[in-house]
Amino acid sequence: MRITGVRPWLVKATSSYWGEYLFVEVTTDEGISGWGEITSTTKIANRALAAILKQVSGQIEGEDPSRIERLWHKLFRSFTYMGSRGAACECVSAIDIALWDIRGKVLGLPVYELLGGSVRDEISLYTHPDQSKFTSDAAVVAEITDIVKSGHTALKFDPFPYQGDRERRDGYLDGMLSRADERKAADLTALIRQTAGPQVEILIDAHGRFDVPTAIRLCRTLEEAGQIDWFEEPVPPESYGALQQVREKVNAAISVGERAHTKWDFVPILEQKLADYIMPDVTWTGGITEMKKIAILAEGYYVPISPHDAGGPINVLAGAHVMMTVPNFYRLETSRWDLSGYNELMHTRLDNSSGALKLPRIPGLGIEMNRDYLEANEIKTA
Repeated sequence: MRITGVRPWLVKATSSYWGEYLFVEVTTDEGISGWGEITSTTKIANRALAAILKQVSGQIEGEDPSRIERLWHKLFRSFTYMGSRGAACECVSAIDIALWDIRGKVLGLPVYELLGGSVRDEISLYTHPDQSKFTSDAAVVAEITDIVKSGHTALKFDPFPYQGDRERRDGYLDGMLSRADERKAADLTALIRQTAGPQVEILIDAHGRFDVPTAIRLCRTLEEAGQIDWFEEPVPPESYGALQQVREKVNAAISVGERAHTKWDFVPILEQKLADYIMPDVTWTGGITEMKKIAILAEGYYVPISPHDAGGPINVLAGAHVMMTVPNFYRLETSRWDLSGYNELMHTRLDNSSGALKLPRIPGLGIEMNRDYLEANEIKTA
């Protein structure tokens, strides 16, 4: 069997927070395809990634798709001089996931069976409320109540107001937050804690947006308001020193890692004891191959791993297959608690009843994409 090509599929989707997903199909000369994903958080990033993938195709055409480790290094090292993190690592991630999907299909086994077999029967989840519905206290209560009734026992949200400014939400500007907005965040956190009850874990996402004193102040305020169970990305990811300062002055558990690429980025986090949880994204950090290695690395420090998800169903499934096989697993993120929105993209149906994902014994990732939908909703790029 030989690889015949790499095809990016940039498609419109109503279930995507970003309005689109970027999937990747690796084809072979025996008619078996594998699927990966690298949906990013901006449209310009998705189009840049799609363009890179079209060039990457020539690097692996004619190769044996079963040589996953070799192909990972061939692709990763081909970007060394332009920088092997970011877009380069994400392209490697998508192809790696697709190669594992192919390997499972060829051998007739789920990917998790190829990674050492399962250590659990299902994958515990944490999920998100739809914050666009937070138009009143009553609306907040209704949304959180629905999540709890669905069986989920952990949820994550970003309580900090942005006045609709996406740049302020997604990027570091001045690193500060007003006292008035701090109070709004505390009130929202307290309401969600009261509604969810003491048994539900409440996770806070700061999106790496604050300077050191602001992050410390906000974390302490939310600790008092809602008995939070972790404080995620309190400061931008570039400075481990800033992260250490925050960690030393707050009581809440710290979670980081969605913007860390490869095992090498996680070594200092673990060595310097900078986080209680790590949260690599399988579609950004190096794929299934690298996610497994990062999990093993963290196991040596007894640090739980909790894969990040800001994408679509392949992101969820790829992370889940790895987490089926590692002992130091906390929870897997899903960007929505109702996963039925993915149904338009694929013929497979994801079962997250009672707040846990069940993986069927289907070869590969266990997913069958809806080609009719993909073709009808494909966004053409240059």
